[in-house]
Amino acid sequence: MTAHYLGHLSSEDPLYGYFQYQVAPQLGFSSTGACYRVFRFNDSRNVYLYEEKHRGIRLVGKFFKSWDPDHARKTGETEFNNLMFLRGLGFSASPHYVVRPYGFNPAIDNVLVVEHLNGDTLSKIISDAMVLGKRDRLFRKLSALAHFLATMHNRTAGDYTVNFEESYQYMGRLLKSVIEKRGLGREFSDELWFLREAWRSRSCMWEDRPVLVHGDTTPSNLLFGRGRNVMAIDLERMKWADRVFDLGRLCGELKHFFYRGTGNPFAAEPFIGHFLWEYCCHFPDREDAFRSITGRIPFYLGITLLRIARNSWIDWDYRWRLIGEAKRCLMF
Repeated sequence: MTAHYLGHLSSEDPLYGYFQYQVAPQLGFSSTGACYRVFRFNDSRNVYLYEEKHRGIRLVGKFFKSWDPDHARKTGETEFNNLMFLRGLGFSASPHYVVRPYGFNPAIDNVLVVEHLNGDTLSKIISDAMVLGKRDRLFRKLSALAHFLATMHNRTAGDYTVNFEESYQYMGRLLKSVIEKRGLGREFSDELWFLREAWRSRSCMWEDRPVLVHGDTTPSNLLFGRGRNVMAIDLERMKWADRVFDLGRLCGELKHFFYRGTGNPFAAEPFIGHFLWEYCCHFPDREDAFRSITGRIPFYLGITLLRIARNSWIDWDYRWRLIGEAKRCLMF
């Protein structure tokens, strides 16, 4: 991710003292004379990079902002606890790695301080596959990501059945947003409401066991090192859900990236199929797992396209193409 230089962190800033007395000891360096350069990430709101000038140590500060201060505090605390929990499950060493948190301070604008990770985002790897022809690399990284997610999901599986109601309600909120904010007409919206009800009645949506899902498997939240090393950031939305929640969002993002980049709504299909097949190889019966997961994928893929379509930065023509593709996915 690119960042814009803003200047130096003042020694009078409370964050400076927090770095010096709470974070620096965890990193094992003396805080005497520390000087922090400040950068703002171009594609992330309220996320800053702090680079210690003399030692080159990098920290990331993520500030949680909300009209409701209590909500902002709880969200920051949740992400800190989520990171600690997953690292405690073994996601603290390659090839499966969750970013290390150094602390959360609600008194300083609800800032979560984590390490800075070096790696290519999935966004860059997808772009390189489209623009530079590095398709083989994307296939390899999707295999590694499938292993990461399968490990996370299988390691946290519950012993009861999933509650599809939350995802059903989520689709309803997405539809209301697209109708009210983006002008989705009655003709399209009625069909989508009908499809929502149809998915609710399918027994397969209620049968699997819930797992802890990342909750926001977008290409900017997944980084890759050498070989099969996968690194995950932004765990504030981690929750108990159907494992296909994560898989469907990732597949929807792949479809969106390739659709927007090539104009072909099917350009991502080889990568989606490869990713799902690789995920299923981490089960005793690969083919049975594949049948089960691909039976539920269309719903979660479709709602991901609706989620993307509601964004204000999506242009009018492409928004309606995305909504049309979402409807096609949701039909069965």
